[in-house]
Amino acid sequence: MVVILLGPPGVGKGTQAVRLADSVGWEHISTGDLLRAARRDGTELGKKAQAYMDAGELVPDALILELVREHLRGVAPEAGILFDGFPRTTTQADGLALVLAGAGRRVDRVVVFDADEEELVRRLAGRRSCRDCGAVYNMHTSPPAGNVCDRCGGELVHRPDDQPDTVRRRLVVYRELTEPLISHYEGMDSLVVRIDAGRPVEAVAETFRQAVDRGAA
Repeated sequence: MVVILLGPPGVGKGTQAVRLADSVGWEHISTGDLLRAARRDGTELGKKAQAYMDAGELVPDALILELVREHLRGVAPEAGILFDGFPRTTTQADGLALVLAGAGRRVDRVVVFDADEEELVRRLAGRRSCRDCGAVYNMHTSPPAGNVCDRCGGELVHRPDDQPDTVRRRLVVYRELTEPLISHYEGMDSLVVRIDAGRPVEAVAETFRQAVDRGAA
């Protein structure tokens, strides 16, 4: 089963993706993680991506999709997959459909996490990211056990793009780019389920699990 998670910055989709993937043994795919790993490992795709990032440019869709295609080669055919925050545009969605088809797969469910804008700004003010492995925590809703990453012991940092003014600009971009993507999927055999992510983490997790289970039925 292949599930796509969509939602604005700070809505908690990454947290929910990790929780579900860890509990059921699914593959959690974040293109940000793939990029960081490719750059760290010095792969050919990582070097190409680094060149764009060093120039201050967005990594092209074709390169992102090739990273996804390469990663899928190492995923068991029967394994469930959670795509976290990808695709971001209808162009990426069309490209992902082709990549999945090449692996004998398709998108089975799209889960959209919604929350009030001011709540998102508050959450992001409390967000911390691991400098080493990219794990994300929230000091309000899902804090680490200590002052370092629970996974690898790396330093936790407050990213510049999680500052309130920047967050509001990111929310505008999200609405402009991703809302058409949601409409794109809503026209495809009732793939889309919306979840109120403004509730406590456990309540959201239960609703999310139910949505995925319905998609697998």
